[in-house]
Amino acid sequence: MKPRPPVVTILGHVDHGKTTLLDYIRKSSLAEKEIGGITQRIGAYEIDTKIKGYPNSKITFIDTPGHEAFAKLRSRGANIADIALLLIDGKDGIMTQSIESIYHIKNAKIPYIVVINKIDLPEAQPEKIKNELIKYDVLVEEKGGKIPCVLVSAKTGQGVADLLETILLLASEKNLTFDEKVKPEVYLIETKKEKRGVVVSAIIKNGHLKVGDVFFEGEKSKKIRAMFNDLGKPIKEVYPSTPFTFLGYESLPEVGTLLSFNPQSSPKKEEKSSKKTIDKTLLLKPQEEKKLFLILKADSFGSLEAIENALAKIENCEVVLKSVGDITRSDIFLAKTVKGIVIGFAVSVPADVVNLAKQEKVIIKNYQIIYELLEELKEVSKILKEKEQKEKSIKGEAKILATFLIEGEKVYGVSVTKGKINLGDPMEVYRNEKLIGKTKLVSLKIRAKRVLEVKKGEEAGMIFSPPLDITIGDMVKSIL
Repeated sequence: MKPRPPVVTILGHVDHGKTTLLDYIRKSSLAEKEIGGITQRIGAYEIDTKIKGYPNSKITFIDTPGHEAFAKLRSRGANIADIALLLIDGKDGIMTQSIESIYHIKNAKIPYIVVINKIDLPEAQPEKIKNELIKYDVLVEEKGGKIPCVLVSAKTGQGVADLLETILLLASEKNLTFDEKVKPEVYLIETKKEKRGVVVSAIIKNGHLKVGDVFFEGEKSKKIRAMFNDLGKPIKEVYPSTPFTFLGYESLPEVGTLLSFNPQSSPKKEEKSSKKTIDKTLLLKPQEEKKLFLILKADSFGSLEAIENALAKIENCEVVLKSVGDITRSDIFLAKTVKGIVIGFAVSVPADVVNLAKQEKVIIKNYQIIYELLEELKEVSKILKEKEQKEKSIKGEAKILATFLIEGEKVYGVSVTKGKINLGDPMEVYRNEKLIGKTKLVSLKIRAKRVLEVKKGEEAGMIFSPPLDITIGDMVKSIL
């Protein structure tokens, strides 16, 4: 295993200085003649800090349009960033997108650094911002927490060197490594069409990729025809965490996907539902999840506070993000990431957001009356609680693997997948997660030997009474 540079992304409110900071870091780390290649914006770039004493002196920055792109990548399982920077304007303080960024970073479960910008301005109030962050459960080191906080001026460069060293320190604590002998792990972060063809920007996180390597788009094999570094110069191979562009696709691939090195059959098209409801989302959730995750948007802070206080009394509902303003594309991507839904109160939903929600299969529920919102969520909570109580009453589960007719009796070969099942237990039979009948276990054998109990991982023969129309693939559950 070899050390690799950290991949870093910056999130924060618009106009808080992200672009200025990135531009300063670029120019301070590259010769002037190279800037032209960088400013073509391939979606990511690598710098060498020249700072010694760490496993690696390089850092890769993802240059994306803020938290929306970050959430979009996360929603598709692209865990590209190793570290996030939460950028806050030292003069303007914490604003709507700052709060959203906090939720996005926390949901990603990656280490982050609070970066307070514009400290060269006399109006900057870094101490006030540090105190305000406590409301959002962000405790910086100076306030007794563990989150590093660095004061910078993207305009003058003050504090930038400290920021880069803090990034390297966090990276060294994460012990970021890669194995060049494994299959490449390549994330697609941007795509565009040019005269030379489809150009894909990517970052490699593991393995080793070279020109001529074969990859797959579905079942079709393709080849890496050419690769270029973040300066636009041709290269023959890349190692983690190198950002690069490559040629090889004929049509634009989906951003956030992982480059495949195995043929994959096309997924079956899902049946379209004429109407999506909250209850249907619950059916799609894994049984382990007992909560409905909410992205909450309201027309005012007063409404938001009232709704949040009321929701606190409803079981099984958890607010992942709350903010004032219309429902945005970023909200859709976050909802997809956490497998939740978007709840709006007296807000607008732009047409492009509605279309995106349909595309990403995320449900939006918008209300004009608070009690209607609360009544529906109470009903959902009740359904979830009933499901939870029912699951608690399940002692064991088994899958039907085979059926036999022995001396006129139907015997079912099963494999126990959860808990334990005892002779005489009342049983429920499920097909495609739907209850089809109830019965009782009247005979239990392992290799023709009668037993009183079978446990997870064991196979057995079962006879039920009364007999039901049970087929291979059905699940039988022992009820307490």
